[in-house]
Amino acid sequence: MLEELKEEEIVNKLGGRFKLSTLIQKRLVQLNAGSRALVDLDTTDKMAVVLQEITQDKIFLDTSNEVRVTGEMPEGSDSPELDLNDL
Repeated sequence: MLEELKEEEIVNKLGGRFKLSTLIQKRLVQLNAGSRALVDLDTTDKMAVVLQEITQDKIFLDTSNEVRVTGEMPEGSDSPELDLNDL
């Protein structure tokens, strides 16, 4: 589990160790508060869940250092307008 943290790939994916540690910490808080896991692992180790979510590109830090789920709309924004004439 912690071997993933030693690899530069996961650090580079997020843009540095500070962003990685920030994302891990914030996501662990969410999971401990009752958020559901975004990956299906047969473990109760929340750190393993967070690392899998990161490696599978399920979560990321937005520009304000908040945890976001891939494909999730930012808070306060409406769904994008779809103009069928553009298709």
